[in-house]
Amino acid sequence: MSSAASTARLPLSLSARVHDLHPSPIREILEVVGRPGMISFAGGLPAAETFPDFGLSAPDSALQYGPTEGDPALRARIAEELAALGLDCGPERVLVLSGSQQGIDLVGKLFIDPGTTVAVESPTYLAALQVFRFFGARFAAFSPDTVSAASFRADKPALAYAIPTFQNPTGRCYDAAERAALAAACKDSGVPLFEDDPYRDLVYDACERRPVCAGLGGSPWIYQGSFSKSLAPGLRLGFLAASPELFTPLVRLKQAADLHSNRLSQWLVLQQLESPGRPARLARLAEFYRHKRDAFDAALKRHFGALGTWHTPAGGLFYWLTLGRRFDTRRLLPEAIARGVAFMPGEAFYPDTPEATGTLRLNFSHASEADMDRGLAVLAELVAAQAPNSVATAAGFDGK
Repeated sequence: MSSAASTARLPLSLSARVHDLHPSPIREILEVVGRPGMISFAGGLPAAETFPDFGLSAPDSALQYGPTEGDPALRARIAEELAALGLDCGPERVLVLSGSQQGIDLVGKLFIDPGTTVAVESPTYLAALQVFRFFGARFAAFSPDTVSAASFRADKPALAYAIPTFQNPTGRCYDAAERAALAAACKDSGVPLFEDDPYRDLVYDACERRPVCAGLGGSPWIYQGSFSKSLAPGLRLGFLAASPELFTPLVRLKQAADLHSNRLSQWLVLQQLESPGRPARLARLAEFYRHKRDAFDAALKRHFGALGTWHTPAGGLFYWLTLGRRFDTRRLLPEAIARGVAFMPGEAFYPDTPEATGTLRLNFSHASEADMDRGLAVLAELVAAQAPNSVATAAGFDGK
């Protein structure tokens, strides 16, 4: 036997954290979305017809190495827009990211050791939970109704992670009082706030969208956004801004991760941000998705009016459909996929990984109106078959 063959059989010595490295449920489901005829309500996929027409006459500088923090002109433009939202932030505290998911990873590296407590909404963005778990976090759940400085002082979280505007997965948008309560809880307890805001441009009804970080004054904060939803996800470009004491270590963590974000994507995004037609384009984008949301809402009423409850989101890309606490929607997924329909079971979005929640996250931006109707009809048929003796009420199924 050769020494090479013998060496290949030696056990690998991997880091301890790999034991907590689990597959992303949404990424695995997206693998089946490309099957012919599949109707997907699973991922937050923007409609392809909303993508801008990018010019590709990029300068040579867009093909060269660049600063870790990002292109100076792009950072200046982002800082200008953040200042208009009320954030205390100049270009020197803007970091361009390789997608906002990188921001979650960098913040996780900055704050979390095994056993560190992180305060999160319940439910919340499943990919954030995946990252925080990977670094060893424990979770303390809160909601806009329950958040308080007292609970933060009791739980002693290293940071609080929140999506106040068109939350993923619920679509909820905090009102002004709820935003003030979260800001007060963070200020009075000294807990840094990490505010994730990828959907703010996708607004269909009047609602409060001022960043919570804008009300934190001298308290520590990180605010991040994305160009995936308003431009194109394939660009893999986002950004964060942070209070002074947190910005420098975040830059150093990015230096160790990827040197800098894609410079060609940065150039393309800057052209869009500086385009005189941008306000009109955003208005058309909102109107396009408002129409799709309304069509989805009508289809939900047709097929789930007697089976579940939901709130019509004022923005974003998702509906949160509630069936009943003991209805495990993970059991529904394989049957739905076999019938050509994909969705996200709600259980994956909870920090305490409950056995059953009776919830589904449904994306309305990607499917055509005809596919919306067909797909929801299939899901309603499967739900009714799994709970034949249940009658939906405002509280959902009793699950017995």
